[in-house]
Amino acid sequence: MKRAFLWVVAALAPSSGIAVAQTGGSAQGAVAVTIYNNGLSMVEDVRPLSVPAGTSRIEFPDVSAQIRPETVTLSGPGLSIVEQNFDYDLLSPDKLMDKAVGQDVTLIRTNPATGAETRERARILAANGGIVMQIGERIEVLRDDGLPVRVVFDRVPPNLRARPTLSVTVNAARGGPVPARLSYLTPNMGWTADYVALFDAAKGAMDMQGWVTLTNNTGTTFADARTLLVAGNPARGGGRTSWQFPSGAMDAAGTESGPRERLGDYYLYPLPDRTTIANAQQKQVSFLDVKGAPARATYEYVNGWLASSNDPMSAASVLKFSTSKNGGLGDQLPAGTIRVYMRDARGDPQFIGENRIDHTPMGSSMALRTGDAFDVKVRATVEQRTKKGGSRWETRMRYTITNARPETVSVDLAQDGLWGDVRVLAQSLEGKRVSADRMEWSVPVAANGSTDLIVTFESRY
Repeated sequence: MKRAFLWVVAALAPSSGIAVAQTGGSAQGAVAVTIYNNGLSMVEDVRPLSVPAGTSRIEFPDVSAQIRPETVTLSGPGLSIVEQNFDYDLLSPDKLMDKAVGQDVTLIRTNPATGAETRERARILAANGGIVMQIGERIEVLRDDGLPVRVVFDRVPPNLRARPTLSVTVNAARGGPVPARLSYLTPNMGWTADYVALFDAAKGAMDMQGWVTLTNNTGTTFADARTLLVAGNPARGGGRTSWQFPSGAMDAAGTESGPRERLGDYYLYPLPDRTTIANAQQKQVSFLDVKGAPARATYEYVNGWLASSNDPMSAASVLKFSTSKNGGLGDQLPAGTIRVYMRDARGDPQFIGENRIDHTPMGSSMALRTGDAFDVKVRATVEQRTKKGGSRWETRMRYTITNARPETVSVDLAQDGLWGDVRVLAQSLEGKRVSADRMEWSVPVAANGSTDLIVTFESRY
């Protein structure tokens, strides 16, 4: 049953005398947040406390509603933790009614015709899909019939909190003001990298803008936080970091080092100014802005071993560039999505495709696939396969590449699956072996023309 009544707390419980770590309008102090790619964050919150000597309980409101209590540490001069509790049962109308089962409340009904109010004491018997009450000798269901009615509670139950609250029992060597540092891990706050590339084919160059997108779903706002982003995937138990299929956008991993700060095997991206990371909010901050980096458009087609196609298949449209400090973007690229735009004949930028990249070292050679080519097709055919002596086979492959564009194009054609002792006996165009199982050919195709690449392989199978 929908609960659409006005519920009011008439009187709050008296103060318990528990110390609350609070400054100004927010309970948080000086906050620092370290955010990882995998949705995990570390929060450090320095709050001034006033504690008595001996054992006392301190409440920390406005911690993350997703806090991992087992990761909490509290440090301060002369402080030691005796016990800690995390109260995450948050105050809401439904929770207030659920906790009032077995308790007395006051019902206030208003006569819509006269405006007169009547008050009755009622005991809440159940709140399972609807409110069942005992009023005097009768049992009544609190109905949602549109008539004005208010339920007034005498107090807030002690185990309901208006905000996520961590309570810590500490032992203080001496009383007085103490700067306490609270730190903990929380999930549901992370960041991703997004890139916008504007490619100029005539100039063979592109502009690249990199954005950090912060997402906070912890249930808590972190105000005026010093924010540090960590590019990498720290392990979270289970023996290995999270697995992702490789994007295939990196042709060759770079070997260059740059000035960016590192922490172990991770790169650090500090935001230049303190920022408020609001709950249920996405925030974007620029971290990369490069103009005129060399780039070129090409086509690529990868064929599996002994794969034949009855119909011509589209080659992939590929944007190739480098992250090198000389002739490239000159930075490490955190994993994310690159969206590519080109200007049309009117000079307006238009979207032409996107793809994901993995964490990319500086100096890497990149081949970003942005989509399927409309006018450039490839048909791979096993033209002849003959068994030789023993277990050896001879296979002749024909790759027919067609180009319906009004200019010459180059297609980077790759043949996969060349494991073991596969040898090339003959080829109509010189290729190169780029890995243990792949050969590549750069095949020029004239405008409005076609080209056949013929290669003969010898293999064990």
